[in-house]
Formats: sequence, C-alpha cells, structure tokens
Amino acid sequence: MKQNNYGGRLQKPVGSGFNAYSTAGEVIEGIDLSGKVAIVTGGNAGIGLETVRVLSAAGATVIVPARDIEKGRKNLSGLPKLELETMDLMDPRSISAFADKFLSSGRPLHLLINNAGIMWVPLRRDSRGIESQLSTNYLAQFQLTALLWPALKKSGGARVVNVSSHGHQFAPFNFEDPNFLHREYETLQGYGQSKTASNLFSLELDVRGKAFNVRAYSVHPGSIGGTELAREAPVELFQQLGFYGEDGKIKPEVAASLKTIPQGAATTVWCATSNLLDEMGGVYCEDADIAELVAENSAAANAGGVLGYSLDKTHAKRLWTLSEELSRMKFVVD
Repeated sequence: MKQNNYGGRLQKPVGSGFNAYSTAGEVIEGIDLSGKVAIVTGGNAGIGLETVRVLSAAGATVIVPARDIEKGRKNLSGLPKLELETMDLMDPRSISAFADKFLSSGRPLHLLINNAGIMWVPLRRDSRGIESQLSTNYLAQFQLTALLWPALKKSGGARVVNVSSHGHQFAPFNFEDPNFLHREYETLQGYGQSKTASNLFSLELDVRGKAFNVRAYSVHPGSIGGTELAREAPVELFQQLGFYGEDGKIKPEVAASLKTIPQGAATTVWCATSNLLDEMGGVYCEDADIAELVAENSAAANAGGVLGYSLDKTHAKRLWTLSEELSRMKFVVD
C-alpha cells in the first residue's frame, strides 16, 4: 500500500533541482504533453494564464472556464489547442453546467488545476449562504473535482493541483462556524481557513483517489507581483501587515522579494508534470519542491512550510463530510 501524507509524514523536499527563482517554463522543459487534456480555472489572468501558456506550449489541450469570456478571449488569443468556456465559481449551477458539457465530450481529463481564487474581500455570500472566500477558494474546488471525477478516472493517470497559499497559516478550519454566522468577519481569517481547507482536501483526495491513479497536490505559489488578487484590498490593510509604508506605496524590500508571474506559476506546473511525484501525492509544495512541515508559532513557519493542522487525518475526513453537506452533493470515489 502506497504511503499517505496524513500528519505530514511525506513533507520533505525531494531535491527537484529547482528553487524560488525557477520559472514555469524551466520546470516543464523537456516534457511532452501531446494528447493530454487539462482544465485550468482562473486561467485568463495572472499565474493561471502563465500556467495555461506553458501547458499549451508543451502540447496539451487546455480548457479554461472563465466568468469573463471577453477578457479570456483577449488574454488567451493565439494559444494553440485552447478552449474557452463559461463558469462562475460562486454559482454551483454554473459549475455543474461546465462539468456536464465537458463530460458530454467523452474525453478523459489528465490535469485539473484548481487555480482560481480571491483574497482580501469584504463579507459576501453565495446563493447558499457560504462565505465567498470559502465558496470560491475551496468549495468550488471540491464540487468541480467531484463532478469531473469520471473523466479524471477515465484518464488512467491524472493529477489534481489545488492552488493553496502560505496564507493557510492565518487560520485553521473553523468547523463550528465556517461561514462567520456567529463570529465577527475578518477577511484574512476567511482566507486562511479556505486555504487550510484546500490542503485538507488535497490530502484526502489523494488517499481516496490513488487506487484509480489520480493523485492530488496543494501548492503555495509564493508572493507574486502583478496579479489581480489584491484588487479589493485597502491600502490600510497592507500598511497594517507591514507591506506598505506611510506614503501608501509598497516598501522597496517587499517589492524586491516578490516573485514574477512565471516564477509564481512554477510550483503548479511542477506538481502537474514532474516525474518525481509519480508515486507520491497529498503533499503541500512550494518553490517547485515539497515543503517542510513546520511547527505553529515558529520562526520557520514565517519563512514558509506547511502547518500540521492543515494535514490532519481527522480534520481531512471531517471536512470531506462537511463539504458534501455544504455543496449539497456526494463525492463518492469509486
């Protein structure tokens, strides 16, 4: 029986040869994806767009579901083997419609990259009453993966890559009040628990899916300049976090530490394609390698790594059950 990553037992770098400065193009060099089919959410901007670009260049057929079709057409113009479809991650009916259309094509799915996400947003809820960051960053991942499961299984060898974040360290998953019904809303707490949920989902999906040769990974892309993730964040929040100075501008030392978009997409692409992960899954990765397991409140945690509460076996199984309740659908892996 292949080993699982419950408790972070596999959280040790494998010596990929890459680092924080490696780009998506570098980690995929020499890999041929001809005949492979990939779906990339959030693939019309930022690191998602770079992910689509390099997968397409390697020969994959890439489907990009997007809320803003016109933006997608503009940003994805000229890429070969590219299909653009409509999907809104805050609308479960839209997710179902997209999945139904793909399944009706009869194609296998080799790569599902759940890249889309939001951050630093005010309190909003979807039609089911789910807080928007939990709905977009996690529950949509769960629902889309569940609906596409027949195509993933059909591939004979698939990978699901869930884009998480170092921000999982902001908060564990709050099982008692995930939707901020009985506690004051704090946007970074909402973001943190949504990313912890993504880690737990990747962990449990890999355990359940590996018998069908479907492996799952969670990814911290890094802190990246030039994306749209912070478009709703007030300057005051960045000042509070120490990223901006009193003049309302990003501090030079912070700007110098940011990854470029090609560097930010590298870990996603590495997890999707590296043969070093052929017999391993359920791990949290950063800087194009497996991250270290770190203790809460340690100096090492601030520098990176993954916290144990987001790789806890009991929490992973409990979240799966709760996710079925919140999404109002069963995800039976068989």
